[in-house]
Amino acid sequence: MKATSFFSLTLLLTSTLSAAERMNALLITADDLGIQLSCYGDPVAHTPRIDELAARSTLFKTAYVSQASCSPSRSTMFTGLYPHGNGHYGLANANVGFQVHEALFENLLPNMLKRSGYRTGIIGKLHVNPEDRFQFDLNTKEGFGQRDVRKQLQFAREFMEAAGDEPWFLMFNLFDPHVQRDRLPDGSRSAQYLPDQVQGLPGTLLSAEDVPAWPWQGIDSLEQRTKIAGYYNCVHRIDAAIGKLMDILEESGNRENTLIIFLGDHGPPFTRGKTSCYEAGLRVPFIVNWPGLSEPGISDRLVGSIDIYPTILDAAGIDIPTGLHGRSLKTALQGTAYDNWRDTLVAEFHFHGASPFFPRRAITDGRYKLIHNLLAGHATPSNAVDGDQAWHLAQELPRTHPARVALQRLADPPEWELYDLNKDPIEFANLAEDQSYSNVLERLKDSLVAWQEQTNDPFRDPAFRKRVQAKYKAN
Repeated sequence: MKATSFFSLTLLLTSTLSAAERMNALLITADDLGIQLSCYGDPVAHTPRIDELAARSTLFKTAYVSQASCSPSRSTMFTGLYPHGNGHYGLANANVGFQVHEALFENLLPNMLKRSGYRTGIIGKLHVNPEDRFQFDLNTKEGFGQRDVRKQLQFAREFMEAAGDEPWFLMFNLFDPHVQRDRLPDGSRSAQYLPDQVQGLPGTLLSAEDVPAWPWQGIDSLEQRTKIAGYYNCVHRIDAAIGKLMDILEESGNRENTLIIFLGDHGPPFTRGKTSCYEAGLRVPFIVNWPGLSEPGISDRLVGSIDIYPTILDAAGIDIPTGLHGRSLKTALQGTAYDNWRDTLVAEFHFHGASPFFPRRAITDGRYKLIHNLLAGHATPSNAVDGDQAWHLAQELPRTHPARVALQRLADPPEWELYDLNKDPIEFANLAEDQSYSNVLERLKDSLVAWQEQTNDPFRDPAFRKRVQAKYKAN
């Protein structure tokens, strides 16, 4: 299937900046990490090392990934395009052929940087197809499904030392807080769980008695709180890893000439989080430190993973291609220089694995949030993710219980959902049919249509949707 939207560029072999001016770039991701950090106000998380990074950086209060599914989310970081534009609609390991469009191979982020004289590296998961088209000088999969952060940190130290005076780009990927499944003696796999401690990290563990239920699920059971406690233990492990990574960066002498971007690749592996278009799935921590440019503090600019690609190219002095869906964060990082920044932020969904196919679009202006379920009434999404039992546990609640109603809406949604995030941050009260919000509804619908036209969203066309569904079912 041909690309429907991709950027054009005359290939650049050098940066517009001198060797001394070229910024290194350190892109740090954590799997399945939402805003469960103390610097984002989470009451349970204790993340002092990430807080230290945030304190000297710009912390963006509202940041979305392009799609709350690993491979599509990461495909955006490498292309500056939403999945609907780059072609990576679902997981790389779904075995149905999801990958970025061939027309984009030459201009994948590490390829652009390498042509400009950068040493490029990735530690941990790539999980974007085709992996053999990414030009990394260092490409270690240590960390994909592993949680040996000490080994990953050693790779990072060696990479920085080997770079010498060359500018470098390193993507450092932590597998936590992703779920784990163990291979059993009979060849089957265990149920998904979140490992509390790996190689002594974290040193202090939380248990089910230490954590509340997720407010955006409303399911308070020992089973759920045990899994939530495991999630926070994973978060505390990555805090230790990121702190040590910052120490290594300082020791290497690169602290003052390295752009740092830290984010989660989507929200937690719990129902109504990962794979959804709710805040718990789309909203992630997004912390940026651009030495000499970024101002410490909290920004209310609406930003996202769509902005990573042009920001890194900008820091490297490489002309930013036309046709991107994101934009460089340089303006947003300069405190008061907010001229012409976006006033809405959009995300989407298509597939996670090979099925079900349930395309969605979500748009927010920072207060109100609109979700368009394109196949409502004709198909249904999954009612669970990564073995989470919230939907099934909700069936034990009274039919009118708000949590049961919200989880049922996830499993069989209407075409439109509208939420007031100020009054209802957990998105339980759908206002789409409330006439007192009709102006808000129409305004966000218009903004969504404008965005779809601007980004040439092919999923507007029912015939295209049918072709996509048939293509990936056929394989």
